[in-house]
Amino acid sequence: MAQSNAQEVSGHMDIQDQRDTFHGFLMATLWTCALIAQGVALGAVAFAMGYGWWSGMLAFVAIGVAVALLFRMSGAFWAVQIGLWVLMAIGGAIVTGVSGMTG
Repeated sequence: MAQSNAQEVSGHMDIQDQRDTFHGFLMATLWTCALIAQGVALGAVAFAMGYGWWSGMLAFVAIGVAVALLFRMSGAFWAVQIGLWVLMAIGGAIVTGVSGMTG
């Protein structure tokens, strides 16, 4: 039986692509879970508990800031959060103004 002169080396495979893919998956999961938690908190505080839009938005912002600081999220996460906060503040002001005019 002929034996090969080539030595097989195990455990030295470059797995950087796999690490990057898994990191991306974890970040996407974290973003999704944070946004779901924020949406549920907004709906629960503002509508189910009846505290109003601004209290719900405060819960939304608090969860966003907590997740961003706790997990040291990137600037993209902060940018998305700030954009959502601005849009929600504009929407809340419009709804508050419309409901104030009708009621």
